[in-house]
Amino acid sequence: MDLESFLQSLQQGGLSQFIQLSAWAFPVIESIHVVSITLVFGVIAIVDLRLLGVASVSRRVSEVARDCLPLTWVFFALAVFTGLLMFVTNAPVYFDNTWFRWKMLFIALAGVNMLIFELITARSMPVWDDGSVSVPGPGKLAGLLSIGFWIAVILCGRMIGFTLYALPF
Repeated sequence: MDLESFLQSLQQGGLSQFIQLSAWAFPVIESIHVVSITLVFGVIAIVDLRLLGVASVSRRVSEVARDCLPLTWVFFALAVFTGLLMFVTNAPVYFDNTWFRWKMLFIALAGVNMLIFELITARSMPVWDDGSVSVPGPGKLAGLLSIGFWIAVILCGRMIGFTLYALPF
């Protein structure tokens, strides 16, 4: 099965048809998606702002991360789930939308940034985590990039709604 056929089959599936034909399903799913992404960004921003030395400076980075990041994963999982539900309703059109592709790219870049931070930068965290030494440049860069990538995700997501064409419902 080629990609176009796969995307068409998603759009024509039972779940997609339910969401498309329901008066309430898509708006509820979209609302949950928007709130979830907002919460993902908000919680990640707390950690990023700590890395940048702008907020929560009296707390260790590790404490802020420990308190915030589990919530991030819950909200991110909810955002992915609701995003997939919206995607199936018009999969070929979403897939061809430039803003959708940019959004996916920025999510991937945010993930790579987080992975690099966790695997490389955070290794030296015991040295600077107590606040007696400033967060090193790579840590600050990770925080800055993270905020930038997530703002880009939000902006691209918003633009998707303005650029979709031929919605099936």
